[in-house]
Amino acid sequence: MSIYQAGALITGIIAFLLCWLYAVITYGLFIGVGLGWIPSLVIAFIAGLLWPLVAVVVAVLAIVVFNSVSH
Repeated sequence: MSIYQAGALITGIIAFLLCWLYAVITYGLFIGVGLGWIPSLVIAFIAGLLWPLVAVVVAVLAIVVFNSVSH
């Protein structure tokens, strides 16, 4: 498994779980669990393909948040 594939897998799993959790919180248990996995799967697939960009954005956000908290 290459580094790109490993990053895509990790990013996809994290994105899927976060999106599904968001769907359950937003739309309730019945619709969120029952149908929330469909858009979560699409978003996870796209995030997995673009995982280097996602990693850079997360790093920049972490730096901005850390700098604002420390000052």
